Amino acid sequence: MLRRFAVFLSVAQSILFLGHYLLYQTLVLAFAPHRGTVALACALGVLSISFLGSSLLAFGSYHVVVRILYKIGAVWLGAFNYLFMAAVVWWMVFAASGLTGRRFLTADLSAGLFTLALAVGIYGLINGNWTRRKRLTVRLAGLPDSWRGRTIALVSDLHLGNIRGARFLARIVKKIAAENPSIVLIAGDLFDGTPIDADRAVAPLRSLQPPLGSFFVEGNHEEFRDPAQFVNAIAKTGVRPLYNELVDIEGLQVIGVPYKHATHADHLRSVLAAMHIARERASLLITHAPDHPEVAAEAGISLQVSGHTHLGQMFPYTLIARRIYREFTYGLSRIGGLQVYTSSGAGSWGPPQRVGTQSEIVLIRLE
Repeated sequence: MLRRFAVFLSVAQSILFLGHYLLYQTLVLAFAPHRGTVALACALGVLSISFLGSSLLAFGSYHVVVRILYKIGAVWLGAFNYLFMAAVVWWMVFAASGLTGRRFLTADLSAGLFTLALAVGIYGLINGNWTRRKRLTVRLAGLPDSWRGRTIALVSDLHLGNIRGARFLARIVKKIAAENPSIVLIAGDLFDGTPIDADRAVAPLRSLQPPLGSFFVEGNHEEFRDPAQFVNAIAKTGVRPLYNELVDIEGLQVIGVPYKHATHADHLRSVLAAMHIARERASLLITHAPDHPEVAAEAGISLQVSGHTHLGQMFPYTLIARRIYREFTYGLSRIGGLQVYTSSGAGSWGPPQRVGTQSEIVLIRLE
């Protein structure tokens, strides 16, 4: 395991270094600086290792200096994504100029490309910190009359850690409470999985007082290390963690399956079978990732709520996410008698930017 991790880090860092080297060469050719190339090379060299370096530190410490370094590295990684894309476009225009003999590249075009890239990075930072409310109505067969017209608040992927903490969660809780939902569901990755004062981070959850309770299932980030520290902190706030459990709430079957028990189809199938789900009654499955909705459909579940995908978080990774999860990447979809809602999440992982996606709290009205 350690060897595989070392190989992954080596490959990832090599890719980042080569990308920064391309950016350096592009900036030198585009703007032909007579001075400052050494400073530029040094700055980009340091920035090329800033995210992975600070990430390694963050997995061992929650010190304020580590958090600052991680924030710098994460914000830069988001900005670099678009600066690198601008560099690629610059070289494409450069090649077109060489092939056609026409001068397409000008100082203004070069400046415009990289200014636009920085502007997109800044927009992503603002957009990533703006949480919207997404509202929809879902009709479920076998839903008890007492549930009709009630609202479920769904939130996932807050990633509390080195970038976001208790203040961010307090804002999310305030927005949820203002909607007066009947029940609140937290579909995993409440934590980022790095060291943190878990009790302090989730203290705002104590303000959640929906009449039918609040429920949580583990995501993959809680499982980066022993999830007990995170789950215990959540339980102290009054939010109930569900671990391969079915609870009957006024006739609605609410089921919680943590990430590690839902990643393999056969295992998930056996977990759901052991719960003896009543097919004639409405049921709601909370599980972090929409990996195997066909299994939930086979089990006769009415509605599954998940997160995990972030909808790719930032373009062009949005395209990759859709390639992997297809119609279950985001929003409401259906497979057989099962409806699946996949949230883009309320927070972010790595860069605190969102481009082409948005952070959300989901409000589902049942009918």
